[in-house]
Amino acid sequence: MALVMGFIVISFAIWGIGDVFRGFSTAKLAKVGSGEVSVEAYRAAYQNEIRRLQQRTRRAIAHNEARQLGVDLQVLERLVTDASLDQKAKALGLSISEDEAAKLLKEEPAFQGVTGKFDADRFRQIVRDAGYTERSFLLEQKGDYLRREITDAITTGMEPPRIMLEALHRFRNEARAIDYVVLPAAAAGQIAAPSEDELKKYYADREQSFRAKEYRKLTILAVTPTTLAKPADVSDADVRKLYEEVKTKRFGAPEKREVRQIVFETEKEAQQALARLKNGLSFEALAAERKLTEKDIDLGLIEARDLGDQKLAAAVFALAKPGFADPVQTPFGAVLSEVRRIAPSVLSKSFEEASNELRREIATQRSAPEVRKLHDAIEEQRTSGKPLAEAAKSVGLEVTAIDATDAGGRDKSGKDIGPLFGDADVLKAAFASDVGVDNDTAPTKDGGYVWFEVAGVEPARQRSFEEVKDAAAVALRADNLQKALAAKATDLTEKLGAGKSLEDIAKDLGLKVEHAGDVKRAARPDLAPAVVVQFFDVPLHGAGSVAVGGGRLVFVVRDVALPAFDPATPEARAAAEQMKAALANDILEQYVGGLEKILGVDINQKALAAATGADQEQ
Repeated sequence: MALVMGFIVISFAIWGIGDVFRGFSTAKLAKVGSGEVSVEAYRAAYQNEIRRLQQRTRRAIAHNEARQLGVDLQVLERLVTDASLDQKAKALGLSISEDEAAKLLKEEPAFQGVTGKFDADRFRQIVRDAGYTERSFLLEQKGDYLRREITDAITTGMEPPRIMLEALHRFRNEARAIDYVVLPAAAAGQIAAPSEDELKKYYADREQSFRAKEYRKLTILAVTPTTLAKPADVSDADVRKLYEEVKTKRFGAPEKREVRQIVFETEKEAQQALARLKNGLSFEALAAERKLTEKDIDLGLIEARDLGDQKLAAAVFALAKPGFADPVQTPFGAVLSEVRRIAPSVLSKSFEEASNELRREIATQRSAPEVRKLHDAIEEQRTSGKPLAEAAKSVGLEVTAIDATDAGGRDKSGKDIGPLFGDADVLKAAFASDVGVDNDTAPTKDGGYVWFEVAGVEPARQRSFEEVKDAAAVALRADNLQKALAAKATDLTEKLGAGKSLEDIAKDLGLKVEHAGDVKRAARPDLAPAVVVQFFDVPLHGAGSVAVGGGRLVFVVRDVALPAFDPATPEARAAAEQMKAALANDILEQYVGGLEKILGVDINQKALAAATGADQEQ
């Protein structure tokens, strides 16, 4: 009997059943207090998240890439948080009926149609696309509503402290006036050529920076609507037609009209009111008779689409000049409209200026059906064993040969090899493949396909000192130049601190004093972000220096301006809303973190690896 039990224990160890004795079953991925996250629930949530990513990026995402993006841990964290809040809801005695959950679900904006009411067909489609049945989605929403009761109680009414808003206001709106001079490389004096020993030491300290990258020789074939497009085949009439359809939306502002409206119960009442208006009654007086204020009747300056009803928009925008439009019957009643002012459409591009762009667009759309046909024909050739170049030639296409590229898309001289169809996706796939491998096609954003073959691999290697001696000499001299310039700039800032003016220093060096006004912590075309950061690290009237391209900038902060903080301004209110959301998020994270600490969280790492496919790759 002891021998039999021994074999059972050994078999348990071999097959991994030991997790049972450590508190886990094969169906549990995490324990949260007395609750759990099942492997099945995690796997479903993980696959749903990958599917959403694939829909957004329009390409396949492998498990290893998803893990690199942190998708596995994000999903796990969300499920552990839900399990913690579920136990808290249970402890508080919170509950919700299915009828109440269904009622709340129908009020969700995501499931409302164009009428603003619950759209059952839209609901079913969204639920189906998310991988749920209607029943399973309702049950999940029940839990979500209960969790929301807790989180809303924690975060509702939370307002960011005024001191926090003032600090953000200062960071965003503080403006500085800067005077500066730029020390050229010549200001550093003569930089001696480095000795052989100095070069060898420099190389030894930075061997990795002189390492030759891996390069790959690629053969690429792109079949996309863009590559197949033939703009020359598109007629001028077709281009003109498209221009007329889209010119106001894409190349300018559409016509707008200042409109006032009154709604009547019947068209007869509206016609009678129109007759009175034409006889001299003012629109304001008519509105007053119906006890309507200016706010009730004024729609402001609107586009045709803002009216919502095509017949109504046609009537209002058919008027050649301001006046009254004929009444239009709508689902809400007969609408009588007055056009007070017309703002004509404004175009930023003429037909001649936009014609080439539109011609290419039409050609691209027309070539789309051909893409699938060529895809199938090329795949048939590849299935028969033909190389990519022969498969392309059989359908009248040519491949693109790239002699050498690194993983960043640069050749051996460091020059960009130019746009690849699929860009980073193709390069990433090419550097994950090898010579002779039959690779999957890479989809493009415009609905096309890219095939590639790795024709050769030049592995990364450590280059010898003799190979990089000249490059090391250039790099070391540049480093020594910057050190000399930094020392010179430090000497000048000390003189500025002692009372010498920047104008005198500039005169001594034969330089010109430059001025930068209204400098804020924001991107500027004339100053690099690193330079702007240094400007704000120095107090008013203080001096400093910072490296710039080929030289060193020495500056003085001449003035600091900060507009008074007014919490009532639109900018301040928008900032308060942003801070409120961020603050609520932080508080909620702390609450959930404390709750998980009290309950205790244990993760079955083996089950996690199995659910994400990591165990198979290892």
